[in-house]
Amino acid sequence: MSPELSAFVDLHSFGFDDYQLRACELIEDGHTVLVAAPTGAGKTIAGEFAVHLAVAQGRKCFYTTPIKALSNQKYADLVRRHGAHRVGLLTGDSSINSDAPIVVMTTEVLRNMLYASSPTLDNLGFVVMDEVHYLGDRFRGAVWEEVIIGLADSVQVVALSATVSNAEEFAEWLGEVRGDVEVVLSERRPVPLYQHVMVGKKIHDLFADEAPTAMPDPSIGNHEVNHALVQIAKQESRSVRDDSRNPRGRRGRGKKNAGYGSGRYGGAAHRDRRDRAPRWTPSRPEMVQTLARAELLPAIVFIFSRVGCDAAVGQLLASDVRLTTDQERAEIDAIARRHIEGLSRDDLRALEWDSFIEALSRGVAAHHAGMLPAFKECVEEAFVAGLIKVVFATETLALGINMPARSVVLEKLVKYNGETHADITPGEYTQLTGRAGRRGIDVEGHAVVLWQPGLDPRAVAGLASRRTYPLRSSFAPTYNMTVNMVGRVGRERARTLLEQSFAQFQSDKSVVGLARGITRNTDAAAELWERAACDRGDFAEYARLRQKVSDTEADAARQRRSDRRAEAVQSVLALRPGDIFKVPAGKSSGWAVLIDHGRAEDRADPRPQVMTEDRHVRRLSMTDVPTPVEAYGRVKIPKHFDARDGHSRRSLHAAFQSRLTGIDHDVVRQRRPGVDPAVAERVAELREEIRHHPCHRCPDRESHAREAERALWLERENQRTEAKMASRTNTIAQKFDRICGVLESFGYLSEGGEEVTETGRTLARIYNELDLVAAECIRAGVFDHLSVPQLAAVLSTLVYEARRSDDGRRASMPDADSEAAVQGVRRIWREVSIAERDARLDRAAEIDLGFARAAYGWADDQPLGPLLQRNGLTAGDFVRWVRQVIDFADQIGQAAGPGPLRRQARAVVRAMRRGVVAFIPAEDEDLDDELIITEDLG
Repeated sequence: MSPELSAFVDLHSFGFDDYQLRACELIEDGHTVLVAAPTGAGKTIAGEFAVHLAVAQGRKCFYTTPIKALSNQKYADLVRRHGAHRVGLLTGDSSINSDAPIVVMTTEVLRNMLYASSPTLDNLGFVVMDEVHYLGDRFRGAVWEEVIIGLADSVQVVALSATVSNAEEFAEWLGEVRGDVEVVLSERRPVPLYQHVMVGKKIHDLFADEAPTAMPDPSIGNHEVNHALVQIAKQESRSVRDDSRNPRGRRGRGKKNAGYGSGRYGGAAHRDRRDRAPRWTPSRPEMVQTLARAELLPAIVFIFSRVGCDAAVGQLLASDVRLTTDQERAEIDAIARRHIEGLSRDDLRALEWDSFIEALSRGVAAHHAGMLPAFKECVEEAFVAGLIKVVFATETLALGINMPARSVVLEKLVKYNGETHADITPGEYTQLTGRAGRRGIDVEGHAVVLWQPGLDPRAVAGLASRRTYPLRSSFAPTYNMTVNMVGRVGRERARTLLEQSFAQFQSDKSVVGLARGITRNTDAAAELWERAACDRGDFAEYARLRQKVSDTEADAARQRRSDRRAEAVQSVLALRPGDIFKVPAGKSSGWAVLIDHGRAEDRADPRPQVMTEDRHVRRLSMTDVPTPVEAYGRVKIPKHFDARDGHSRRSLHAAFQSRLTGIDHDVVRQRRPGVDPAVAERVAELREEIRHHPCHRCPDRESHAREAERALWLERENQRTEAKMASRTNTIAQKFDRICGVLESFGYLSEGGEEVTETGRTLARIYNELDLVAAECIRAGVFDHLSVPQLAAVLSTLVYEARRSDDGRRASMPDADSEAAVQGVRRIWREVSIAERDARLDRAAEIDLGFARAAYGWADDQPLGPLLQRNGLTAGDFVRWVRQVIDFADQIGQAAGPGPLRRQARAVVRAMRRGVVAFIPAEDEDLDDELIITEDLG
């Protein structure tokens, strides 16, 4: 062991694991190192040794993290180790001692430094990339690859990752772009993890023997599921079957329990039967009491819903659960009051402080992005101190914040993935349960799954024993990235750098596998053609003739269906409100009267609103109208007809029924699809050619044909694979070229795209999903002549994105001037969208007015409570979006250059940085760190 490593080890009160020593030795030898180990295994030791080396060598070390909360936590750790004078902090809203030799920062800040060629990068020797597996995040992961590609070759990278199943692949890519890379892997958890299922008030072991995650090598052997759990599942299944046979047991079928499962882990078929096995699903107070009796507290209970987390705290408050001593309550009170110093009584009342501190004093808390950051930090500090016994959290807590527990509880094994409710993956299960077991405190950790109706213990065992967590790149070039890279290294060099991304690396590697498949198929097809050989003639030629007949007929059928659909769409659009027609298919088939065509923008796929014969008012889809329709009569639709009004519906239905009696049902006809004469003629020619082919009269014709059909299928499979390969190769570079084309058309790149124009330098300072739209708004003067509150409202439309759980209230701008400005933003968005369509790029997200009134009110110095109430926002969401508007306003001011817009944008920053927003010592983990630190970047 070297003197420097020995000195570093002596600073710690515990012995290092072998993998930690190995990683430190490789770092000291000058290698770029990837360290992958389970959560809580102590992989940050490698990063801290890089910091130690940087100080010893008189060089700088940047310690990067994906989220601000983790940056703040790491900053505090390093200050304790090295002193405040040696450590700095740079996040989107904090700039402390930025010239220090050790600087903790979010990855976005380092990316911005690289693009700005900041002098802060001088003498940089090491970059630690904590939680580097975050590059798989579909929203912000691309920043990691930008940094890895953009760092100077002289910088040594230390990448710290959770256990990923393709660590070697990621390291291979790192080696391609960074040179010499060493991988240090550890599968061993320092604290063994045992797996359980809570059924009623009893905790069962999931496995019949030792849990695989409690073994040194979790891949060894087969792991039998606890027989008692299998019997419970069978018993529940029998009770469900018995219930379905009993008509009286079918009451309450409409009570859906969405989210309990989608199949293997809590089947959808059982969602409406949760009340039939109440003894097996514990209530939340029962769950906490059971954990307490088993000495499994403190615990983190993961609930994939903010509302669910708050409801759980409320349920415990309504019960007699108290988990703290008098001394602990006093310590909690002191921590909490320190975190809210400076907040007014009105603010605390608006933030429901009394309920929060009451739950906290009982040892219970929630933790999610909807909470005020100061409240969350209070929970984190009290939990780490062992004062909080139960935290109900969303999955964001698994992102790296240091809050380990003795046990982790998963209420359900289903979560919303942005599109639908789906089973959690083995990787997500591993990430969540990795919090269980505090190193140096617990001798073992415990993962507990609550029994839910339809739960399959074998599937849960599969989740717990499969350690698959593949890392997939989310990298894609953006407008801002393009102008910054072209500005730094030129277009060709930028294109080459983008081709070095992990996304391209993974695509190219997959192409190798596809090419191997083509070779296998080609060999197999050749063998099949040999077996299909016929002594009468060329059977391959004969087989291809037969295939051509099938393909021609299939193409003609598809074309008829396409034409039929187009006719059906046009026939629906040709109807007028009040027309009576017959719906051909679907649950609404039969007579109907058209009320309206739906939204104007849905003309390609109409959603007409109709009243059916049974007086139901519903919207049809084109699956209900697969064939053209026509009107057979009319009724008058009142000008102010309201489908929600019973009297209006009854009146229309009476007129509808009266008119139906006068329709001659014998004349109602179904149009039949015709056959294209040219196609029919071509098929006849091919069939004639087949009949005259010598192989047609072979007695073994059909035997040969079976071999030939398999060979033809393999050939078609090869064609599909070749098309897939063509689409994957150079996909990143192709998108880059298309983006360059759009930027040239708007004048942000010179003709040929070789240089960034003066206008392009404006875009280079905007880090936002709608960066090009924002830059065009600046150029068009859309933001000019707005007051501070109006500008805040308009800027919010370019950063805000409504959650799926928002109440759907119709959003609008606060006044006429801001409405006029938003119309200008919309016009520019449409122009950009058309250019993207023409360039075959994904269209930019639409603007969202949902936060405009709240942003206006806050910039207008309105109080917090009424703003939260009027806009239906949680405190955490409100603060987070205000911070995003502040960051964006700062970017707009920088991008606009000297002048009135810069002054007004800075006025927005000053006006909005007040109260709970200015008070925040550390930001919410969901906040994007897009702000350029002006003092550091020049």
